[in-house]
Amino acid sequence: MGTELSERSRAILDFEGEWPADGPAKEDAIRARLEIEPARYYQQLGRLVEDPAAAQYAPLLVGRLRRLREKGSSRRASLLR
Repeated sequence: MGTELSERSRAILDFEGEWPADGPAKEDAIRARLEIEPARYYQQLGRLVEDPAAAQYAPLLVGRLRRLREKGSSRRASLLR
């Protein structure tokens, strides 16, 4: 991605950072607040985790998401062994 985040990208990061870990009805909130389908939201969020501009905008959030992804990847890899 580029050096600047779009308004949509910032909105996705803001939403993810504000949403409680155990918050109910996240998919409904994604549709209502961001006006996109949850699958698209998670695709875009996954790309943002790799974007240096996103890491500058929300370093703690992006770091946490990267760690969660790594943890999930490690878990899946151990299941395949």
